[in-house]
Amino acid sequence: MPHVIPYQGSKRLLAPAILSVLREQLAGQRVRRLYEPFAGSAALTLAAAHANLADDFVLADSYAPLVALWQQIIDAPQSLADAYRQEWQGGDYDAVRLAFHRDPTPPRLLYLLTRCVKAAVRFNRQGQFNQAADKRRRGTQPDRVMQLTHAASALLRGRTLLRAGDALTTTADAGPGDVAYLDPPWHGTTVGRDIRYHAGYRHGELLALIEALHARRVRVLLSYDGKRGGHDFAQPLPDSLVRLDLPAMRSAQATLLGRVEWTTESLYVTRQ
Repeated sequence: MPHVIPYQGSKRLLAPAILSVLREQLAGQRVRRLYEPFAGSAALTLAAAHANLADDFVLADSYAPLVALWQQIIDAPQSLADAYRQEWQGGDYDAVRLAFHRDPTPPRLLYLLTRCVKAAVRFNRQGQFNQAADKRRRGTQPDRVMQLTHAASALLRGRTLLRAGDALTTTADAGPGDVAYLDPPWHGTTVGRDIRYHAGYRHGELLALIEALHARRVRVLLSYDGKRGGHDFAQPLPDSLVRLDLPAMRSAQATLLGRVEWTTESLYVTRQ
């Protein structure tokens, strides 16, 4: 898959398993339109487009600069790659970050995403991108970015709508035959001290979104929580969803503490 945007928490590795569940649910039917309102790296949309599972796609996110980046990936991949090359050749991460705060252009955002520590997107309380640079690497090579942007554009151009806004609004026209893949910020990163995104997504908002989608007969797939070792981080969700556990990976946090723990991510799907 042409994954242009590195993103911690991306479903790049889990996308094949998620699509396998979707295929089983569809039983040979085709998706009219696939919505991904928490776009991030758009890993599932890219995988579904590569597999030709849907006629059209809607990519959306509440972070407008990210939507602008996806718009340029799809519509102007060479222009984006050329501008990214200039940022990469300059190599001054802190200067690019300051410039991005003044003028959040797509090439600047892409450079920050490819260069920041652990591809972990973090924002301060003023809504500014504040993750530090990974000093061990310079970010994705410009030639590689050019290859990836053109490949992603070829998959999505002409059949993808881009929208900036909250998930309830950007999925408002979804209906029968459509699928909404939801990958919102987890509860633990919205409530409490570990607030890390430009905007969280409270549990009540998620429940309202699921209810609205199901009322319009939209099939939902939701990545929301999981298990690590003996801990289950599940949050209450409607009975209209069935929980499946997808094997993920060894816990990096547990490894740092000298323990071996494996994680699973939960996928909730509309009950048949």
